[in-house]
Amino acid sequence: MAEVAGADRLDREDGADAVGGTGRADAGDGTGRLSSQEGRVPGGRPHGLLADSWRTYRMVAGMWIRSTMTYRSSFVLTLLTSFCATFFDFVVILLMFGQVEGLGGFAFAEVALLYGTAGTAFGIADLTMGSLQRMGRRVRDGSLDMFLMRPAPLLAQVAGDKFALRRFGRVLQGLFVLVWALVLLDVEWTPLKVVLLPVTVVCGAVIFSAVMVLGASALFWMQDAAEVTSSFTYGGNSLLGYPPTIFAQDLVRGVVYVVPLAFVNWLPALYILGRPAPAGVPEGAAFVSPLVAAACCGVAALAWRAGVRSYRSTGS
Repeated sequence: MAEVAGADRLDREDGADAVGGTGRADAGDGTGRLSSQEGRVPGGRPHGLLADSWRTYRMVAGMWIRSTMTYRSSFVLTLLTSFCATFFDFVVILLMFGQVEGLGGFAFAEVALLYGTAGTAFGIADLTMGSLQRMGRRVRDGSLDMFLMRPAPLLAQVAGDKFALRRFGRVLQGLFVLVWALVLLDVEWTPLKVVLLPVTVVCGAVIFSAVMVLGASALFWMQDAAEVTSSFTYGGNSLLGYPPTIFAQDLVRGVVYVVPLAFVNWLPALYILGRPAPAGVPEGAAFVSPLVAAACCGVAALAWRAGVRSYRSTGS
């Protein structure tokens, strides 16, 4: 009788766990959203979407990282290859300054600061969100349906899938140039400038990530437009590595007021260097990068939601 009573008590506790919501996933509703039980804490309050997304992203990316680290020698070689391949972009600037003393009125150390901040910010975004480039292919071949059937945030799944740790080489390369520039620069540092530099890199990474999400959202309708969307990410990174003074004013206004890539590094870096902002841009624009990053995230979230709602499986 005691054994029967004990078994009966365990059955009741298991049933209470299944109903009470202990984090187990239900079958889901086929839309990529969390089910009613997923994402709840023992008190019954739902987790925020960011917490669910971070947990999903961490699990998916962690799986790929563990897979990569199984072959450590291969990983080290690919990391070095990525570092060297991206460093050749900076070699072009080195060769250029071997023939000239300045570029658009900027010295070598100043251009290196622009290149280092843009490269580091883009490297972080490419490391964390670079897998979104495959969205067009997933929409075409219908492999996105597999992610939609899982009871977890879709964006976190797609961004974390096939996480390429080798892309960390681009981050290292950007940091290397940035540190080099800081050693060479003759800048009168103030507490505000010291704080502004890391804030610039972080906000720049967020802005680039938001642009990547916007590009991935467009691929729900334009499956073969990956190169077009890459022009705003990879192309933007190349653009921001050079002084704004060498470009036409219309282009500078475009990356300030249309696609706000100038807030990635141009405007904050000009303040750090003690240089005036481009014509028509307020001086205080150097400090609004966090607000621009938040606005970009909001627009990217709306675009992603619209793209997911319009998706009708293969051929849509």
